[in-house]
Amino acid sequence: MKFERYNFSEEIKANLRELGFKRPTDIQYKSIPPILRGEDVLAVAQTGTGKTVAFALPVIQMLSARQRRHDQHAVRCVVMVPTHELAIQVSRVFKELAAGTSVKIEGIYGGIDQDPQIENLNHGVDVVVATPGRLFDLESQGHLSLRAIETLILDEADHMLELGFKHDMNQLIKKLPARRQVLFFSATINKQVKDAAYSLVHKAVRIQISPNDPVSRNINHSVAFIEMDDKRFFLERIIREHPDSKILVFVRTKVRAERVMKALERVRLLSETIHGDKDQNQRNQVMKRFFSGENKVLIATDVSARGIDIPDVDIVINYDIPEETENYVHRVGRTGRGQKKGEAIAFCSTEEKERLEAVENFLDRKIAQLDIEKHDYKETLKMSGDMETDWKSLMDETDALANKKKRKKKK
Repeated sequence: MKFERYNFSEEIKANLRELGFKRPTDIQYKSIPPILRGEDVLAVAQTGTGKTVAFALPVIQMLSARQRRHDQHAVRCVVMVPTHELAIQVSRVFKELAAGTSVKIEGIYGGIDQDPQIENLNHGVDVVVATPGRLFDLESQGHLSLRAIETLILDEADHMLELGFKHDMNQLIKKLPARRQVLFFSATINKQVKDAAYSLVHKAVRIQISPNDPVSRNINHSVAFIEMDDKRFFLERIIREHPDSKILVFVRTKVRAERVMKALERVRLLSETIHGDKDQNQRNQVMKRFFSGENKVLIATDVSARGIDIPDVDIVINYDIPEETENYVHRVGRTGRGQKKGEAIAFCSTEEKERLEAVENFLDRKIAQLDIEKHDYKETLKMSGDMETDWKSLMDETDALANKKKRKKKK
């Protein structure tokens, strides 16, 4: 079914055409009808499947077609997100889809001056896309009222209902009208989070896309067993052999991100970092350069794994195996988005093997191993700054071997 056949306003249909959206993805097809009916929804789908559009489209349609119940300055929809970057991205999607309609959108997040946000709120806003801290700050100052909220959306819902945000969410619920629509969207969800979600909804429609495979089929996964102190040499090698590729590297800590960047600098390779110690303006500039391709190597902590839609990321490198297994899904989901193919390579040291096993158990499958011969391993350490070994061929061979094993297993 094409978007043209949906009962959307002409303005929204024109925006969809402008953005090149012709048909809904699976998550959009299954989510839009119940949301338009006013039902609560709990949706779980792989990263890169179009979850933001799945809730933004019907909400914009409902708000543009429905008269306000309260004053002209009352906010009618709140979208809660865990990071500043995601707030910027989601508010951008809302604005693109709502262009030409009466629906006004504002991103509310910390790290920048609050005055422009307050000014926009004072002029009237329908949809607020917010991180918890700034939302409660502006609400406590009297600049934002939650009494007229018709729809609450939790994006990256599993993270929003985890321990760090759970208290904030409970406080938020107390401030909302008893009659409201609640929408949960996430790539992963566990029993604890599911129980918390069901306590906040009323007869929710549950939607689950590819429940047995939490990562996109467009991603080729592989793991290389590399000792901790040697990882920087193999990262250098991949970067040099893929000079035109956009590469996103995930590390455990902020300090480690800076150390990896400095290690690359020493071998004359440019990269940038993004993590919580950078102010919002710095983070915005770093993301802008990576989006545009001006910088092709970004070293990140998990602040950038949650929901960020970075165009054309060719390779995701798990430089460190994540301590929280679910973060593997969110990290690798930055590549292979939509119909595009992507590579996900994990560097696993001896001390990280238990974490790798936990990730594989979560995925319910083994990750294909990149076999690096001892001689090749030693040469990589010696030849830093001038390497010729073809990692792409190695990854292609590993992927072919994995596919061969799958075919044998089916037989």
